[in-house]
Amino acid sequence: MNMFNMQKSGRSLIWSLVAFLGILFALTASQPASAAMKFARKECSDCHKKFEDKYGSKKYLHTMVKDKKCEECHLRHGIVPKLLLKNDGNQLCLACHPADKIGLAKGKVHTPLKNGKCTGCHNPHGSDQRFFLKSAGSEACYACHKKDAYEKKVVHKVLQTEGCRACHLAHSSAFSNLLSKEEPALCLGCHDSKGGSFKKAHGNYPVETKKCTGCHNPHSSTQAKLLKVSAHSPVATSGCDGCHPAPTSAKPFEVTAKGSELCAQCHEAKALNGGGTVEHQPFKTGNCLSCHNPHASEQEKLLVKSGNSLCFDCHKEKSAMVTVKHGAVTQGKGCLSCHKPHASVQKKLLVAAGSELCYSCHAKTKDGLKKKDVHMPFSGGDCEKCHNPHGSSFQGMLKDRMDTVCYACHTDAETKFKKNYIHRPVLEQNCAACHTSHSSDEKKLLKGAAPGLCTPCHAEMMKKLTQGVNHQPFSDGDCLTCHDPHAGNLPGLIVSKQTELCANCHDGAFKGHKDAKSSHRPFSNGDCTKCHSPHKAKLPKLLLAQSPDLCLNCHKDIKAKLAREKNHSPAQKDCTTCHKPHFAGERALLVEPVQSICSQCHETAKEPFAKAHLGIKAADLDCMACHNPHASKDPKFFKDVTHPPFAARTCDDCHIKQ
Repeated sequence: MNMFNMQKSGRSLIWSLVAFLGILFALTASQPASAAMKFARKECSDCHKKFEDKYGSKKYLHTMVKDKKCEECHLRHGIVPKLLLKNDGNQLCLACHPADKIGLAKGKVHTPLKNGKCTGCHNPHGSDQRFFLKSAGSEACYACHKKDAYEKKVVHKVLQTEGCRACHLAHSSAFSNLLSKEEPALCLGCHDSKGGSFKKAHGNYPVETKKCTGCHNPHSSTQAKLLKVSAHSPVATSGCDGCHPAPTSAKPFEVTAKGSELCAQCHEAKALNGGGTVEHQPFKTGNCLSCHNPHASEQEKLLVKSGNSLCFDCHKEKSAMVTVKHGAVTQGKGCLSCHKPHASVQKKLLVAAGSELCYSCHAKTKDGLKKKDVHMPFSGGDCEKCHNPHGSSFQGMLKDRMDTVCYACHTDAETKFKKNYIHRPVLEQNCAACHTSHSSDEKKLLKGAAPGLCTPCHAEMMKKLTQGVNHQPFSDGDCLTCHDPHAGNLPGLIVSKQTELCANCHDGAFKGHKDAKSSHRPFSNGDCTKCHSPHKAKLPKLLLAQSPDLCLNCHKDIKAKLAREKNHSPAQKDCTTCHKPHFAGERALLVEPVQSICSQCHETAKEPFAKAHLGIKAADLDCMACHNPHASKDPKFFKDVTHPPFAARTCDDCHIKQ
């Protein structure tokens, strides 16, 4: 019966909950639709007023801007950062301007367009220039192409009147350099190859079948007729028949001799050779055209490429990217600063022998040969022993990491320096931190004598005390008396164990040590710096602290006892009143037998002492058998635990009186 009532009550509760949720839903659904929040649509220009003012007055407006269709390009809230564009790069533009219509299907595409940057040339909103160009005419091109190259003394007339678009297409072309036609057809559109003046200028040769840019700069030049900066003399004088058959021959552009034989008709080989026994391979094999253009060039001496880039075509390994580049390679004559182009009496076509070549620039370095200590490679003029003459990824144009270069000769040092403790310059492979690489007036090529050499790194420690004690080697600046400059197996790079090292000077401190009954642990362990500063200190004997503070740094049990119990007067003042610091002929480093020490303060010969000690003579007593010499809870400094008969002074309970 009870179970039935419980089930009935549960069902009633569930139906009540369902009814409540139904009423709540009905009330919510009955709310009017107008209660939902809405926003009125606004134009972009309502907020971007400055933008509208900026482009509203432009002569040419993008249709989408004119029609206020911002959302054709922009999203209301944005996906692409900043500009809220619907798409990135020129993909957005291609939605309206198909690739085939703007010429993207052609082989050669303008770099900005290829890289997806229509906005490199065009303003996407509006401009005073046609096609929404950012600048008028050729000025738009000069944003990327340096203007100086197009404004030399003699400027191509069509460039002045029509600009770049006279010859080039803006977006793409089937021809190189975005030309609108292939060369020479493009040039012949303006220049009449059949005219008398044209034929005369070209020696009546049928040049209309050849590329004009072989001899002429199409934009501007410092030379008449737009000839390139360096023009071969026969070209400049229309004397083409100096190298070629007559213009009326069947093959007018053949040459009258092969290879260097043709060149040698004007350029005497001996003059070019200069008496050199080592010849450049192209020169030796008569392949002059591997380096020179036979007609004209924008480079001096008719070179086919500028400076080092010509050399690097063959000597690719020398063009490797390096951190430190030789100034002779990157500046001035480049490779020709050190090498001759045709032949030399020196190996590798060098302009001078060995180090003399280097001294032509590094004259001050040569003065180092006069110093007392000269590095052997330097004295032998073998600069390449350590340096790469072209460039390096290491400071000073070294051939390898500094320590690797040094260890190539100093092989013993590499093994010698592999120890537990290494001087930081050695660890960082920086031999030049202490040594000069070429020469020095100091021994071992040191940059200076100690302590001056050590001071830059150890500045604070090297300051001497004006009030206090400076250790003699430290005061004399003789760091190497105690320290190894490179590496060691002992802390502080000391040259030997402290007992041996310190004994070299302080031999008196060690006399009698072997026969001692007690020895101070730091002393016997050879840890002199536990108590003494090796360089300087404000206290006598270079102590690190005053006694008893110095002693209590180690004897912490005594320190704790002194802190909580009654102190024996000597223990409060100076431990050396009773103890020796190094070793002693008595136990516990005592300066004398215990009875003698105690009797210096305690009147052992008088009646009170004799009475307190039951008449036993002081000489027969061992004070420390009963008393704690440092501190105690007891007024008489008795030890903490005492035998009851002793505490009651009833000695005869155990001892027989005699």
